[in-house]
Amino acid sequence: MSPGILGKKIGMTQVFRPDGQVVPVTLLKAGPCMVVQRKTPATDGYDAVQLGLLEFVKPQRLTKPRIGHLKKAGVEGAKLLREFPLRPGDGDLKPGDQVLVDQFKPRDRVDVVGISKGRGFAGVVKRHHFRGGGGSHGSMFHRAPGSIGASSFPSRVLPGMRMAGQMGHARVTVRNLEVIDVDTEDNVLVVKGAVPGPNGGYVLVRRAKQ
Repeated sequence: MSPGILGKKIGMTQVFRPDGQVVPVTLLKAGPCMVVQRKTPATDGYDAVQLGLLEFVKPQRLTKPRIGHLKKAGVEGAKLLREFPLRPGDGDLKPGDQVLVDQFKPRDRVDVVGISKGRGFAGVVKRHHFRGGGGSHGSMFHRAPGSIGASSFPSRVLPGMRMAGQMGHARVTVRNLEVIDVDTEDNVLVVKGAVPGPNGGYVLVRRAKQ
């Protein structure tokens, strides 16, 4: 049993449970993946498995070290590589083994990791949900951040102060999502709820901690 799988976000839709309840779901193109490398405590100091998502990639898009690394495991066309720590109960995976979506079943719980949509440079009202100032009566304090620290003490801006800056395009993990359905023919995993990132973005699906 693999600790997880790699894939792409297809998009959101909704499904109906047998009792008529509407469930918002996200479709994920999960796999096929292959084991590229096995990390062991004896050689690497920790126990993990490196998976590669099999997809068409032009050879010129891969570096020579990456091509040689993939060739050791007999893998071709793996642009995305990610490591999954192995926990007690996970299978003994070896380089060249395939990891398919059939390793999951309905009612399983998974964590989905992705890169959130980039929103560019944003102010404090949009980025941190500041209330802002008055909009009329001669107010000149509309969407400004306000005070960022005292002048006499400590005479500096404390670390972590919420300010305007880059919003989004960050690694986001959504935990404990329920697997609603598994389509083994088209390698599609249906999970309940929303998943970070745009449609077509890469995602990492790992088994949730029990």
